[in-house]
Amino acid sequence: MAGKATAEEKEAKPLRHGYTTGSCATAATKAALTALITQQEQREATIRLPIGQDVSFQTESCEFDAVSATAGIIKDGGDDPDATHGALIISTVSWLDEPGIVLDGGIGVGRVTKPGLPVPIGEAAINPVPRKMIRETAQAVLDEHGIERGIKIVISVPAGEEIAKKTLNGRLGIIGGISILGTRGIVVPFSTSAYKASVAQAINVAQKMGCRHIVLSTGGKSEQFGMTQYPELPEEAFVEMGDFVGFALKQCKLKGIEKVTLVGMMGKFSKVAQGVMMVHSKSAPVDFGFLAQLVREAGAPEALVEEARGANTASQVGDMMAEYPLFFEKLCESCSRAGLREVGGGMEIETMLITMKGTLLGKVTVHDTGNEGDWNRG
Repeated sequence: MAGKATAEEKEAKPLRHGYTTGSCATAATKAALTALITQQEQREATIRLPIGQDVSFQTESCEFDAVSATAGIIKDGGDDPDATHGALIISTVSWLDEPGIVLDGGIGVGRVTKPGLPVPIGEAAINPVPRKMIRETAQAVLDEHGIERGIKIVISVPAGEEIAKKTLNGRLGIIGGISILGTRGIVVPFSTSAYKASVAQAINVAQKMGCRHIVLSTGGKSEQFGMTQYPELPEEAFVEMGDFVGFALKQCKLKGIEKVTLVGMMGKFSKVAQGVMMVHSKSAPVDFGFLAQLVREAGAPEALVEEARGANTASQVGDMMAEYPLFFEKLCESCSRAGLREVGGGMEIETMLITMKGTLLGKVTVHDTGNEGDWNRG
């Protein structure tokens, strides 16, 4: 007899993937251009994704006259809905007197204003792969109908400026709307690759803007704390690394960043201190034996050491050590040293540990003296 699905079975159920803004913009372009050429409404458009898969998109709207046509497609993020899930992606295609394909962004598509992004300053924030998809798809439609006239394609996202407030675009120097993104054409549910790509991009922008000191935070609250500690740093210097501590540190090393400040809380930084550089809740359990050892080294009585060993959460250990500031210093020092081991030295790493309410618990800087493995506290 079939019973209720267990949590494990529910988790094992395959998640539905979605489609990128780049794929939606490409499909909308094909529908609009086809409508312009045939002077017939297009209910759907089939395109080939970069991964080699053919996909049909239903149009939300399709209007045309003799000189231009507009088609819209609603973005479906699948089971990993991001800020752009449900957004209307519009392509307007119009005839040009001169041959060739001109591609630009309209309302709700951002403009690039800072270096370090894959699109030159001044251009619409339509990334290289979507640009290629849109141009090649449009050219194929023109060729299919034997047309040699030039066209102008304008991609718009009516709600783009509002949606962009939920993204890192402003920090990256993309002003006025969202970016048209996608390298594979599909959005893989809960994929870490997109987040890591945004972290790498943010660090690259910071380096191009001349930042030698970057503040990496695990979330919004820790980032805000970092900003209060370093008001003199430009906003580009503050990067939310999320759970990807090791990845973010390696990106900083790659870009020649001289000093990195890590800002976070007990739960995740208890893992970093042990050398765990991917600190998602499922990545690795907190080692309470390790924390108990730090409690002992901080001079706490043996009863407190045993209490820490049997604790349920790292935050609980932090609460019981409130009167022993040396504990937090030791934890911060362990984080900085683990970070230096991860990147092989060559930079200064400062760790700031804060409470959920944004109070500083500890702060320690460890810098590389130039001798491998010889790192001194600042």
